[in-house]
Amino acid sequence: MANEIQLVVFTLKQGDMICEYGVSITKVHEIITMTKPTKLPQAPEFVEGIINLRGKIIPIIDLKKRFQMGASDFTSETRSVVVEVAGQTVGIIVDEVSEVLRLSEDNIEPAPTIVGGIAADYLTGVGKIDGRLLVLLDMDKILSEGERAELVSVGGQEE
Repeated sequence: MANEIQLVVFTLKQGDMICEYGVSITKVHEIITMTKPTKLPQAPEFVEGIINLRGKIIPIIDLKKRFQMGASDFTSETRSVVVEVAGQTVGIIVDEVSEVLRLSEDNIEPAPTIVGGIAADYLTGVGKIDGRLLVLLDMDKILSEGERAELVSVGGQEE
């Protein structure tokens, strides 16, 4: 029997197109209702600001801006997925968190060079389940080393 991975599945919408993404549940700390972040001057364009999460200041990234898909529209379904990115806690804005599921490693294909404008560097593969395709993200590679260093200064966290 093949190994399984457990994923948190979320969507990003661009016009009429809805893309589904999966992140390993081991990288997800929690999923919270979106609150308006405090803006910071001179932060990278994709950083919406910071929030106070039970006494810890964390930067909030608009994943759509990071993937050059435009800015997120905040709705009642918008969530911030609090994840671990190369040892740093970060919130990523997503349009909707749809489910947590198990995916057999047999159902994961290698990532193509570019998927929907996202460089394959960020991807661990593409999952196939029930006729759907899930773009599997590598949270440790979602930001460059320089961008992670900028977030450390933005969020006040130590590496």
